[in-house]
Amino acid sequence: MATRAVPPPSDEDAASAVVLRAGDARDLAIVDALMGDAFDPAYGEAWTRTQCLGVLALPGIQLVLAFVDDRPAGFAMTRTVLDEAELLLIAVATDARRRGIGTALVGAVIADCIAANVATLHLEVRAGNEAVALYTAHGFAKVGERRAYYRGRSGVAHDAHTYSRAIGS
Repeated sequence: MATRAVPPPSDEDAASAVVLRAGDARDLAIVDALMGDAFDPAYGEAWTRTQCLGVLALPGIQLVLAFVDDRPAGFAMTRTVLDEAELLLIAVATDARRRGIGTALVGAVIADCIAANVATLHLEVRAGNEAVALYTAHGFAKVGERRAYYRGRSGVAHDAHTYSRAIGS
């Protein structure tokens, strides 16, 4: 993925353009900081820095970073195997939400999947997560669920829902 700018959601919006660029293990501090901000520890969704580093070393991993006014605003990490991909992680900084960053990231992931001839893109999300609206707006449909998948600091379990989207349709 080359660096690319995504315009704000509308001409009337005073928000700056979202700049997307490919990332790698050298961007782990950015990923870690964004996860610390974006993921509530009550749900147990964030990965550790070690987990992220291990995954970034695997084949088929793509990391895209989003910046607004040169500040890290979000990221998405996917893994592609043959003709399927999974959106492993996506995060948007809490002070940057509702500004088109999640839409830009999901759009970039879908565009990368199209370029790689991926047939299906999958993701998993905690039940009740407001990001479900973003996913369904991009054509994802619920296909399954995992009971008591996430565990937060308090030990309370939360279900995970799986979603899929055909690419190129």
